[in-house]
Amino acid sequence: MKIISTNIGEPTSITWNGQQTTTGIFKKPVDEPITLETESVVKDNISDRKVHGGIYKACYLFSSDHYPYWKEKYPHLDWNWGMFGENLTVEGMDEAELKIGSIYKLGSALVQISQPREPCFKLGIKFGTQDILKEFVDHGYPGTYVRILEVGEVKTGDIMELKEESKNTLTTKQFYELLFSRKKDKAIVEMALKNEALPAYKRERLKRFV
Repeated sequence: MKIISTNIGEPTSITWNGQQTTTGIFKKPVDEPITLETESVVKDNISDRKVHGGIYKACYLFSSDHYPYWKEKYPHLDWNWGMFGENLTVEGMDEAELKIGSIYKLGSALVQISQPREPCFKLGIKFGTQDILKEFVDHGYPGTYVRILEVGEVKTGDIMELKEESKNTLTTKQFYELLFSRKKDKAIVEMALKNEALPAYKRERLKRFV
């Protein structure tokens, strides 16, 4: 897996339900390395820290492999890397193989796969329609957030190198599908409950499905 773009977002004003707010989802590629810190990416705008940033959402990765699918659906948009609000666009990243809890070397940083991205209305504003939310869920490839175990820099061309594979086989795609499925697969729920790389509150919410 290779980093093909590093992306940073400036605060952008948007209107939602008659109220004005800001978002950092309008990210653009930058020429310099980005620094991954414990709870955020340096210089990247996080407008709502209730749902973005923090230990388990410090940096967002999305696969360039999925871009052709979305470009075909939305050919009228002005496409560039960072379109999904990702800090790092990664070539060859497959959520069906990416295990939650696995540890990777990413530039000079050390990161752990923590949880998939769950889309919100701001993605709908970016794409010009809230229909993208259901489409994004149905497609099943949401990208992933990472937890920063060692602070460091990442630049274009760096390799995302596996250092320690999670002993828990739960993949990012499996967990994402579990979150949105009406009928929960108990075997997947059990795997999630045992995966300590997931935020405790997410595991707590799943206990009622056992």
